[in-house]
Amino acid sequence: MYKEKYDFYSPINLKSYNLDQTMRYQLDMLERLDPITRKHSENVANLSCRICEYLRCSTRFTIHCTIAAFLHDIGKLFIPPEILNKPTKLTDEEYEIMKTHTTLGYEMCMKDLKLRPYALGPLDHHEALNGTGYPNGITKKDIPFYAQIIRVADEYDAIVTKRQYTTHINISETLKELIKDTRPDPKFLALDELSRKEKLGKISGKVLKKLFKVVIDDTLYEISCVYDYVDYLKDQIKRLELIEKYDIKLKSSNKEKTINYYKEGIRLLLQEGETYENYSQILQEYRDALDLRQNVIKKLYAEIKIIKKLQV
Repeated sequence: MYKEKYDFYSPINLKSYNLDQTMRYQLDMLERLDPITRKHSENVANLSCRICEYLRCSTRFTIHCTIAAFLHDIGKLFIPPEILNKPTKLTDEEYEIMKTHTTLGYEMCMKDLKLRPYALGPLDHHEALNGTGYPNGITKKDIPFYAQIIRVADEYDAIVTKRQYTTHINISETLKELIKDTRPDPKFLALDELSRKEKLGKISGKVLKKLFKVVIDDTLYEISCVYDYVDYLKDQIKRLELIEKYDIKLKSSNKEKTINYYKEGIRLLLQEGETYENYSQILQEYRDALDLRQNVIKKLYAEIKIIKKLQV
């Protein structure tokens, strides 16, 4: 049976910026990363670019942010594989080593004239608006806006990857987690020590709102892919139901000429892997698949409604 496929993030992006030439050198750097980190870097660049578009950033800024996003984890080249690829939770000591990918990436970019303009992407993408981030604990006024965008895209894709999302059903739960990071730390609220810095959350609510729009776009893209598969299923069901109809007529006929006519019709309608003996089972599988996909579409539309109601 044909299986539908789609990229979790819509592939319709980056094209209007002629980034193939602009980023050729920078993208070559990504080839040195492990496959998981490279894919994550591509996802974060995708998201960052599209967030910039919804923010109506200039073309120049959008390109700069996108390149910086591609390079944001370049420092992980220097993190020991046994830490970078550890499947279980890092120890405190290992986490401190992992955090150095920010400064290592910055130093790498600063040593290379072609990468130097994007050095603050690797350095600042884990900084938080309220000063609780790393490596320098700087606050909103000192964090470049493009690094704030990358932080939101990075955090979203990290959660999506960790939770192994293959569909946007329930993706609103991830967005709700991000909303928490736009709000002040409750510890400060409890202590009633609300300085200007402490009234901020970790990430930008303004940027997160635009991510919502990007996620809705990706959900609609998934819906369109599922609809394509639904059309395929309907065509297959129609064909197999015609076989079923011929089979009924074949079994009710006593004339050899009529029997041969319907046998030949069935033979012409059968496809690779299908036989007269198994077509009924395959037909039921297609019907079950159709019911499942139609239910998926309903859930995806429901998810969009939830996202539209989220408050930052």
